Amino acid sequence: MAAIKTAIPTRRFDAVIVGAGGSGMRASLQLAEAGLNVAVLSKVFPTRSHTVAAQGGIGASLGNMSEDDWYWHMFDTVKGGDYLGDQDAIEFMCREAPKVVYELEHFGMPFDRNPDGTIYQRPFGGHTANFGEKPVQRACAAADRTGHALLHTLYQRNVRARTHFFVEWMAIDIIRDAEGDVVGVVALEMETGECMILEAKTTIFATGGAGRIFAASTNAFINTGDGMGMAARAGLPLQDMEFWQFHPTGVSGAGVLITEGVRGEGGILINSNGERFMERYAPTLKDLAPRDFVSRSMDQEIKEGRGCGPNKDHVLLDLRHIGAETIAKRLPSILEIGHKFANVDATKEPIPVVPTIHYQMGGIPTNIYGQVVTPAGDGSQKIVNGLYAIGECACVSVHGANRLGTNSLLDLVVFGRAAGNHVVQSNLKARSNKALPKDAADFAMERMNRLETSTGSEKVQGVANDIRATMQKYCGVFRTDELLTQGVKEIMVLDERRKHVSFKDKSKVFNTARVEALELDNLIETAKATIVSAQARKESRGAHAHSDYQQRDDEVWMKHTLWHSEGNRLEYKAVVTKPLTVDTFKPKARTF
Repeated sequence: MAAIKTAIPTRRFDAVIVGAGGSGMRASLQLAEAGLNVAVLSKVFPTRSHTVAAQGGIGASLGNMSEDDWYWHMFDTVKGGDYLGDQDAIEFMCREAPKVVYELEHFGMPFDRNPDGTIYQRPFGGHTANFGEKPVQRACAAADRTGHALLHTLYQRNVRARTHFFVEWMAIDIIRDAEGDVVGVVALEMETGECMILEAKTTIFATGGAGRIFAASTNAFINTGDGMGMAARAGLPLQDMEFWQFHPTGVSGAGVLITEGVRGEGGILINSNGERFMERYAPTLKDLAPRDFVSRSMDQEIKEGRGCGPNKDHVLLDLRHIGAETIAKRLPSILEIGHKFANVDATKEPIPVVPTIHYQMGGIPTNIYGQVVTPAGDGSQKIVNGLYAIGECACVSVHGANRLGTNSLLDLVVFGRAAGNHVVQSNLKARSNKALPKDAADFAMERMNRLETSTGSEKVQGVANDIRATMQKYCGVFRTDELLTQGVKEIMVLDERRKHVSFKDKSKVFNTARVEALELDNLIETAKATIVSAQARKESRGAHAHSDYQQRDDEVWMKHTLWHSEGNRLEYKAVVTKPLTVDTFKPKARTF
C-alpha cells in the first residue's frame, strides 16, 4: 500500500471530464472528435455508469406513432416541473430532442423499430398531445434497456475517437486559482491509492446524482453526490436541492427500478381490492400521470389501508393482461427483475411496488451551454471560468420541481453535446493552460491526511447509514415543518460526527475504505443542501409535498433555491419564465 504523499505528479490535458455516463461521454465525444486531448475519469468502467440503469426511453417529438410537436413536449416539461423550470432552457432541450435522437441512431444505437423502419415510441407519464388533451407516444426506446444501449453506443464511439479513459479513478477536489478560475482536479487512483493532479483548461463535471443519501433508492452505490460535494467545498452554490423525485415503481423491499415503460405498454397499478385506483386521482392520464402525482396517490392508498401484502405497505403493478409475448419483446429486463428481486413471474402475477427515491432535480447551477454560474450582486449571473456541469449533477433547470419521464436521457445527450460544442467553439485548443497555484493539491491532501491520522471513534459506514436513515425518515414523500426541522438538527449532528471518522487498523487500510470516506464528505454536503433547502420552502410544489403547506404559492415561492455550504445559508434567484422564441406558459393548477 502506497503512503499518501504531499508532492504529487501532474498530468496536463485540454479537458478533464469527471464521470463517464451518458452526459460525460457525449461531451467527450465532441471534444475528442475535434482533436482535443481529453481525459475522462470514472469510478467504474464506463459502461457500468448509472446511465446503464435507465430503462424506458428518451423523449423526442419525432411523431412516428401519431402527430407530435416539440412545443407540446415543452408544455409537458414545464407543467410536469410544476412551473419551476427555466423556460428558455426547456425550449432549447425540446427543440434539440429530435436532432440528438437521430444523431444517436446514426451512431448505431439499436432503437426498437416500427414495421416501416422508423424508431418505435411508447407512451410515458405526462406525455400529451395538444397541451394536455390526450396521451401521446414520445419515448424512443430500445426495449427496456435504453440507457444500456445509449451507454454502449457512446463508449464505442469514444473508443473510435481515442478518448483517454481513467477507469477506477475518483476526483477528490477541484483546483481554483487566485481569480477563482478552475484549472483542474486532484484525483485518486482507486487501485493504488496514489493521487495525481490532472491539469486542464476546462473541467467538466458529469458525476451523476446523489440518490445514496436516502436509505431506499433506485440509485447505484456509486451515486454519492461527488460533483455536488466538490462544488460545495469549492464555494459554489447548489440549486433546488429540495426537489427529489420518488419513482412510483421501485420493487418493494429491494428498491430496484421498474420502468415507467411498463405503464406505457399498458401496465396498471392496483390496490388490495384489485381496483385500478389511478382512475380516481388522474381521470385523463390515469397510470401515466407525472411521477410525483402517481407516487403521492400510491402513498395515499397505502395510508388509507388499501396497501397489499402482510404489512399492507405496497401496491401492485399488474401487466398480466399485456400478454407474455409483448412482455418478452418490449420488457425483457422487467421480466428478469420480477424473477430476481420480487420472486414473481410478471406474465402470471403482479409485481409489488412502492415509491422509491430516484432522481435529483437540483444540482450545480449552469446555463444552457453547461457553464457553471453563480449569482452576482446585481441579480445577474457570473460564469465560473473553466468549469462546466452536465447531466444529473447539474441544474439547468429543465426539470423544475419534478422531472418528466424520459427527459433524463434527453438532458444527458442535449447538454452533453451543447457543452462539448461550446468548449470546442471557445477555441480551447489554441489556448494555453493557466498556471497551477502553488497550493493546488493542499486542500485535497489535507483531507486525505486527516483520514490517515484521525484518532476519532466514528466509522464511515455507521455515519453514512445514519445519514440515509435520517434523510428517509425526515425528508420523504410527505414532509412537515416538524419533520424537516428535526431532520436539519440530526443532519448537523451527523456533519459533526463525520469529522471524527477514522480507520480501525491504520496498518491495513484498503483503498475501498479511503474511497468510502471521501464519498462520505460528498454525501453530507448533498444531504445538508437537500434538507436545509426543503425546510425553508413553505409550499407544496412538484416533488416537494409539504403537508403543512399543501398549496403551491407562486407569489412567494416561484424562485430557485441556492444553498451555500459556508454558513449553511440560502439565497434565491428568479425562475426564467421567458422562453427563447415562444410565449410563456403561465402557471396553472396541475390536473391530469
